[in-house]
Amino acid sequence: MKKMNVFLLFAFVVVFMTGIASAEPIAYEDFKLAAIYQTPIEEPWDGAIHQACLKAQEELGITYEFAESVGAADFERVLREYAERGFHLIVGDAFLAGEEPSRRVAKDYPDVAFAFGSEFAEQEPNYSVFDNWIHEPSYLCGIIAGRLTKSNILGVVAALPIAEVNRLVNAFKLGALSVNPDVKVKVSYIGSWFDPPKAKEAAIAQIEAGADLLFAERFGVFGACKEHGVLAFGNMVDQHDLAPEVVVTGPVWNMYPTIQYSVDAVRKGEWEAQNLKEWSMMAKGGASLAPFHEFEEKLPKDLIAEVRDLEQKILNGEFEVPIVEEELKSD
Repeated sequence: MKKMNVFLLFAFVVVFMTGIASAEPIAYEDFKLAAIYQTPIEEPWDGAIHQACLKAQEELGITYEFAESVGAADFERVLREYAERGFHLIVGDAFLAGEEPSRRVAKDYPDVAFAFGSEFAEQEPNYSVFDNWIHEPSYLCGIIAGRLTKSNILGVVAALPIAEVNRLVNAFKLGALSVNPDVKVKVSYIGSWFDPPKAKEAAIAQIEAGADLLFAERFGVFGACKEHGVLAFGNMVDQHDLAPEVVVTGPVWNMYPTIQYSVDAVRKGEWEAQNLKEWSMMAKGGASLAPFHEFEEKLPKDLIAEVRDLEQKILNGEFEVPIVEEELKSD
Protein backbone atom coordinates (compact mmCIF):
# COMPACT_ATOMS: atom_id res chain seq x y z
CA MET A 1 0.00 0.00 0.00
CA LYS A 2 2.80 2.42 0.90
CA LYS A 3 4.59 1.59 -2.36
CA MET A 4 1.39 2.24 -4.29
CA ASN A 5 0.87 5.58 -2.55
CA VAL A 6 4.42 6.61 -3.35
CA PHE A 7 3.92 5.60 -6.97
CA LEU A 8 0.67 7.55 -7.26
CA LEU A 9 2.26 10.59 -5.66
CA PHE A 10 5.17 10.38 -8.09
CA ALA A 11 2.80 10.07 -11.04
CA PHE A 12 0.78 13.04 -9.84
CA VAL A 13 3.90 15.18 -9.54
CA VAL A 14 5.04 14.19 -13.04
CA VAL A 15 1.66 15.00 -14.56
CA PHE A 16 1.41 18.27 -12.62
CA MET A 17 4.89 19.42 -13.58
CA THR A 18 4.37 18.40 -17.20
CA GLY A 19 1.17 20.40 -17.25
CA ILE A 20 3.02 23.51 -16.07
CA ALA A 21 5.76 23.06 -18.62
CA SER A 22 3.37 22.61 -21.52
CA ALA A 23 0.88 25.28 -20.47
CA GLU A 24 0.09 27.65 -23.33
CA PRO A 25 0.70 31.38 -22.80
CA ILE A 26 -2.37 33.49 -22.16
CA ALA A 27 -3.57 34.80 -25.51
CA TYR A 28 -3.27 38.56 -25.94
CA GLU A 29 -6.98 38.88 -26.60
CA ASP A 30 -7.69 37.21 -23.25
CA PHE A 31 -5.18 39.25 -21.28
CA LYS A 32 -6.51 41.86 -18.85
CA LEU A 33 -4.42 44.84 -17.74
CA ALA A 34 -5.56 47.41 -15.18
CA ALA A 35 -3.98 50.63 -13.96
CA ILE A 36 -4.67 52.82 -10.95
CA TYR A 37 -3.48 56.43 -10.89
CA GLN A 38 -3.40 58.86 -7.99
CA THR A 39 -3.48 61.90 -10.28
CA PRO A 40 -5.37 62.82 -13.45
CA ILE A 41 -3.81 61.15 -16.50
CA GLU A 42 -3.10 64.70 -17.70
CA GLU A 43 -0.25 64.72 -15.17
CA PRO A 44 2.83 63.56 -17.15
CA TRP A 45 4.14 60.86 -14.79
CA ASP A 46 0.93 58.85 -14.67
CA GLY A 47 0.22 59.96 -18.23
CA ALA A 48 3.35 58.17 -19.45
CA ILE A 49 2.13 54.90 -17.95
CA HIS A 50 -1.36 55.44 -19.38
CA GLN A 51 -0.04 56.08 -22.90
CA ALA A 52 2.03 52.89 -22.74
CA CYS A 53 -1.01 50.89 -21.65
CA LEU A 54 -3.08 52.38 -24.47
CA LYS A 55 -0.37 51.40 -26.93
CA ALA A 56 -0.38 47.85 -25.56
CA GLN A 57 -4.14 47.73 -25.98
CA GLU A 58 -3.89 48.91 -29.58
CA GLU A 59 -0.86 46.93 -30.71
CA LEU A 60 -1.26 43.72 -28.70
CA GLY A 61 -5.03 43.54 -28.53
CA ILE A 62 -5.23 43.22 -24.74
CA THR A 63 -8.02 44.56 -22.53
CA TYR A 64 -7.10 47.70 -20.60
CA GLU A 65 -9.04 49.52 -17.88
CA PHE A 66 -7.92 52.31 -15.58
CA ALA A 67 -8.98 54.55 -12.73
CA GLU A 68 -7.53 58.06 -12.38
CA SER A 69 -7.47 60.63 -9.57
CA VAL A 70 -7.84 57.87 -6.98
CA GLY A 71 -7.40 59.33 -3.50
CA ALA A 72 -5.80 57.65 -0.52
CA ALA A 73 -9.18 56.68 0.97
CA ASP A 74 -10.19 54.74 -2.16
CA PHE A 75 -6.86 53.37 -3.36
CA GLU A 76 -7.01 49.97 -1.69
CA ARG A 77 -10.68 49.43 -2.52
CA VAL A 78 -10.18 50.13 -6.22
CA LEU A 79 -7.10 47.92 -6.31
CA ARG A 80 -8.95 45.01 -4.69
CA GLU A 81 -11.81 45.36 -7.15
CA TYR A 82 -9.43 44.93 -10.08
CA ALA A 83 -7.79 41.92 -8.42
CA GLU A 84 -11.17 40.33 -7.72
CA ARG A 85 -12.28 40.85 -11.32
CA GLY A 86 -9.47 38.66 -12.61
CA PHE A 87 -7.04 41.16 -14.08
CA HIS A 88 -3.74 39.44 -14.83
CA LEU A 89 -1.51 42.49 -14.37
CA ILE A 90 -2.18 45.63 -12.33
CA VAL A 91 0.12 48.64 -12.68
CA GLY A 92 0.15 52.14 -11.29
CA ASP A 93 1.68 54.79 -9.11
CA ALA A 94 2.41 53.71 -5.53
CA PHE A 95 4.43 56.71 -4.36
CA LEU A 96 3.33 58.08 -0.97
CA ALA A 97 -0.35 57.18 -0.43
CA GLY A 98 -0.33 54.10 -2.65
CA GLU A 99 2.72 52.37 -1.22
CA GLU A 100 1.31 50.47 1.75
CA PRO A 101 -2.09 49.57 0.29
CA SER A 102 -0.66 48.30 -3.00
CA ARG A 103 1.80 46.03 -1.20
CA ARG A 104 -0.90 44.84 1.18
CA VAL A 105 -3.23 43.91 -1.66
CA ALA A 106 -0.42 42.17 -3.55
CA LYS A 107 0.13 39.88 -0.57
CA ASP A 108 -3.55 38.92 -0.59
CA TYR A 109 -3.53 38.11 -4.32
CA PRO A 110 -0.30 36.16 -4.99
CA ASP A 111 -1.60 34.91 -8.36
CA VAL A 112 -1.99 38.45 -9.70
CA ALA A 113 1.03 40.33 -11.05
CA PHE A 114 1.63 43.85 -9.70
CA ALA A 115 4.05 46.45 -11.11
CA PHE A 116 4.07 49.81 -9.37
CA GLY A 117 6.10 52.97 -9.46
CA SER A 118 7.98 53.00 -6.18
CA GLU A 119 11.24 54.18 -4.67
CA PHE A 120 11.44 51.00 -2.57
CA ALA A 121 12.43 47.41 -3.35
CA GLU A 122 10.33 44.73 -4.99
CA GLN A 123 8.22 42.40 -2.81
CA GLU A 124 8.15 38.64 -3.25
CA PRO A 125 6.56 36.86 -4.93
CA ASN A 126 4.54 39.06 -7.30
CA TYR A 127 5.19 42.79 -6.71
CA SER A 128 7.68 44.44 -9.07
CA VAL A 129 8.74 48.07 -9.02
CA PHE A 130 9.68 50.63 -11.65
CA ASP A 131 10.56 54.30 -11.82
CA ASN A 132 11.26 56.96 -14.42
CA TRP A 133 15.00 56.57 -14.88
CA ILE A 134 15.19 59.49 -17.30
CA HIS A 135 18.14 61.26 -15.73
CA GLU A 136 20.17 60.60 -18.89
CA PRO A 137 18.09 62.83 -21.21
CA SER A 138 17.72 65.28 -18.31
CA TYR A 139 21.50 65.67 -18.39
CA LEU A 140 21.33 66.37 -22.12
CA CYS A 141 18.74 69.10 -21.46
CA GLY A 142 21.13 70.62 -18.95
CA ILE A 143 23.83 70.82 -21.61
CA ILE A 144 21.46 72.74 -23.88
CA ALA A 145 20.46 75.08 -21.05
CA GLY A 146 24.08 75.65 -20.03
CA ARG A 147 25.00 76.60 -23.59
CA LEU A 148 21.99 78.84 -24.22
CA THR A 149 21.65 80.79 -20.98
CA LYS A 150 22.62 84.47 -21.09
CA SER A 151 22.00 85.22 -17.41
CA ASN A 152 23.76 82.06 -16.19
CA ILE A 153 20.70 81.46 -14.00
CA LEU A 154 18.50 78.43 -14.64
CA GLY A 155 15.25 77.49 -12.93
CA VAL A 156 13.81 74.14 -11.88
CA VAL A 157 10.21 73.62 -10.75
CA ALA A 158 9.83 70.16 -9.23
CA ALA A 159 7.37 68.12 -7.21
CA LEU A 160 8.89 66.73 -4.03
CA PRO A 161 12.50 66.22 -2.90
CA ILE A 162 12.42 62.43 -3.22
CA ALA A 163 14.90 60.20 -5.03
CA GLU A 164 13.13 59.89 -8.38
CA VAL A 165 12.68 63.67 -8.68
CA ASN A 166 16.11 64.52 -7.30
CA ARG A 167 17.77 62.29 -9.91
CA LEU A 168 16.32 64.38 -12.72
CA VAL A 169 16.98 67.85 -11.35
CA ASN A 170 20.51 67.02 -10.27
CA ALA A 171 21.26 65.53 -13.69
CA PHE A 172 19.93 68.71 -15.32
CA LYS A 173 22.22 70.87 -13.20
CA LEU A 174 25.24 68.60 -13.73
CA GLY A 175 24.69 68.71 -17.49
CA ALA A 176 24.59 72.50 -17.42
CA LEU A 177 27.73 72.73 -15.26
CA SER A 178 29.59 70.36 -17.56
CA VAL A 179 29.56 73.01 -20.29
CA ASN A 180 29.16 76.20 -18.24
CA PRO A 181 30.73 76.24 -14.75
CA ASP A 182 29.29 79.70 -14.08
CA VAL A 183 25.69 78.45 -14.06
CA LYS A 184 23.53 78.91 -10.94
CA VAL A 185 20.27 77.01 -10.44
CA LYS A 186 17.13 78.11 -8.60
CA VAL A 187 14.93 75.20 -7.53
CA SER A 188 11.38 75.16 -6.17
CA TYR A 189 9.69 72.02 -4.85
CA ILE A 190 5.94 72.66 -4.95
CA GLY A 191 5.02 69.85 -2.52
CA SER A 192 2.58 68.18 -4.90
CA TRP A 193 2.51 65.88 -7.91
CA PHE A 194 -0.07 68.01 -9.67
CA ASP A 195 -0.70 71.65 -8.83
CA PRO A 196 -0.39 73.73 -12.04
CA PRO A 197 -1.19 77.10 -10.40
CA LYS A 198 1.50 76.58 -7.77
CA ALA A 199 4.00 75.46 -10.41
CA LYS A 200 3.29 78.58 -12.46
CA GLU A 201 3.70 80.78 -9.41
CA ALA A 202 7.09 79.17 -8.66
CA ALA A 203 8.15 79.62 -12.27
CA ILE A 204 7.30 83.34 -12.23
CA ALA A 205 9.34 83.82 -9.06
CA GLN A 206 12.35 82.15 -10.69
CA ILE A 207 12.02 84.22 -13.85
CA GLU A 208 11.86 87.39 -11.76
CA ALA A 209 15.04 86.20 -10.02
CA GLY A 210 16.82 86.11 -13.38
CA ALA A 211 16.29 82.56 -14.68
CA ASP A 212 16.15 82.56 -18.48
CA LEU A 213 15.59 78.81 -19.05
CA LEU A 214 13.40 76.57 -16.89
CA PHE A 215 13.18 72.82 -16.41
CA ALA A 216 9.48 72.07 -15.91
CA GLU A 217 9.73 68.85 -13.93
CA ARG A 218 6.06 69.53 -13.00
CA PHE A 219 3.09 70.53 -15.10
CA GLY A 220 2.11 74.23 -15.05
CA VAL A 221 5.35 76.05 -15.85
CA PHE A 222 4.80 76.81 -19.53
CA GLY A 223 2.18 79.49 -18.95
CA ALA A 224 4.67 81.60 -17.03
CA CYS A 225 7.33 81.02 -19.68
CA LYS A 226 5.02 82.12 -22.50
CA GLU A 227 4.07 85.27 -20.64
CA HIS A 228 7.70 86.21 -20.01
CA GLY A 229 9.33 84.98 -23.23
CA VAL A 230 11.44 82.34 -21.51
CA LEU A 231 12.33 78.93 -22.94
CA ALA A 232 11.58 75.72 -21.07
CA PHE A 233 12.19 71.98 -21.02
CA GLY A 234 9.29 69.59 -20.60
CA ASN A 235 9.32 66.32 -18.72
CA MET A 236 8.11 62.71 -18.99
CA VAL A 237 6.35 63.08 -22.35
CA ASP A 238 6.91 65.21 -25.44
CA GLN A 239 5.16 68.41 -24.31
CA HIS A 240 5.94 70.45 -27.41
CA ASP A 241 2.28 70.86 -28.42
CA LEU A 242 1.43 72.49 -25.08
CA ALA A 243 3.63 75.48 -25.90
CA PRO A 244 5.42 75.14 -29.27
CA GLU A 245 7.13 78.52 -28.97
CA VAL A 246 8.51 77.69 -25.51
CA VAL A 247 9.33 73.96 -25.19
CA VAL A 248 12.79 73.24 -26.61
CA THR A 249 12.79 69.52 -25.81
CA GLY A 250 12.74 67.45 -22.62
CA PRO A 251 13.42 64.02 -21.14
CA VAL A 252 10.81 61.51 -22.29
CA TRP A 253 9.81 58.43 -20.35
CA ASN A 254 8.66 55.65 -22.66
CA MET A 255 6.91 53.13 -20.44
CA TYR A 256 6.01 50.84 -23.33
CA PRO A 257 9.13 48.62 -23.06
CA THR A 258 8.28 48.05 -19.38
CA ILE A 259 4.60 47.35 -20.07
CA GLN A 260 5.31 45.06 -23.02
CA TYR A 261 7.93 43.11 -21.06
CA SER A 262 5.58 42.80 -18.08
CA VAL A 263 2.60 41.65 -20.15
CA ASP A 264 4.67 38.99 -21.90
CA ALA A 265 6.28 37.77 -18.66
CA VAL A 266 2.85 37.32 -17.07
CA ARG A 267 1.40 35.70 -20.20
CA LYS A 268 4.19 33.12 -20.27
CA GLY A 269 4.05 32.36 -16.56
CA GLU A 270 7.50 33.89 -16.03
CA TRP A 271 6.54 36.81 -13.79
CA GLU A 272 8.63 37.40 -10.70
CA ALA A 273 9.21 40.23 -8.27
CA GLN A 274 11.97 42.40 -9.69
CA ASN A 275 13.19 45.93 -10.21
CA LEU A 276 12.24 46.89 -13.77
CA LYS A 277 14.74 49.76 -13.82
CA GLU A 278 16.62 48.77 -16.98
CA TRP A 279 13.46 48.98 -19.09
CA SER A 280 13.15 52.72 -18.28
CA MET A 281 16.64 53.72 -19.37
CA MET A 282 17.93 54.85 -22.75
CA ALA A 283 19.63 51.59 -23.69
CA LYS A 284 16.30 49.70 -23.61
CA GLY A 285 14.33 52.49 -25.26
CA GLY A 286 12.65 53.51 -22.02
CA ALA A 287 14.12 57.02 -21.99
CA SER A 288 14.92 59.50 -24.73
CA LEU A 289 15.23 63.15 -25.59
CA ALA A 290 12.04 64.62 -27.05
CA PRO A 291 12.21 65.86 -30.65
CA PHE A 292 13.39 69.44 -31.13
CA HIS A 293 10.56 70.16 -33.60
CA GLU A 294 11.01 73.76 -34.86
CA PHE A 295 13.96 74.22 -32.49
CA GLU A 296 15.87 71.90 -34.83
CA GLU A 297 16.30 75.01 -36.96
CA LYS A 298 16.50 77.54 -34.13
CA LEU A 299 19.27 75.95 -32.08
CA PRO A 300 22.94 76.28 -33.08
CA LYS A 301 23.95 73.34 -35.28
CA ASP A 302 27.08 72.68 -33.25
CA LEU A 303 24.99 72.44 -30.07
CA ILE A 304 22.67 69.88 -31.61
CA ALA A 305 25.71 67.93 -32.82
CA GLU A 306 27.24 68.05 -29.33
CA VAL A 307 24.05 66.72 -27.76
CA ARG A 308 23.61 63.97 -30.36
CA ASP A 309 27.21 62.87 -29.92
CA LEU A 310 26.85 62.49 -26.15
CA GLU A 311 23.44 60.85 -26.62
CA GLN A 312 25.08 58.15 -28.74
CA LYS A 313 27.85 57.66 -26.18
CA ILE A 314 25.21 57.08 -23.49
CA LEU A 315 23.44 54.53 -25.69
CA ASN A 316 26.74 52.77 -26.39
CA GLY A 317 27.68 52.65 -22.72
CA GLU A 318 30.66 54.97 -23.28
CA PHE A 319 29.33 57.66 -20.93
CA GLU A 320 27.45 57.18 -17.68
CA VAL A 321 25.32 59.99 -16.32
CA PRO A 322 25.84 60.36 -12.55
CA ILE A 323 22.93 59.38 -10.32
CA VAL A 324 22.55 61.93 -7.53
CA GLU A 325 19.47 61.50 -5.34
CA GLU A 326 20.07 64.14 -2.67
CA GLU A 327 17.76 67.15 -2.50
CA LEU A 328 18.88 69.92 -4.82
CA LYS A 329 19.31 73.28 -3.11
CA SER A 330 19.08 76.66 -4.82
CA ASP A 331 22.40 78.39 -5.49
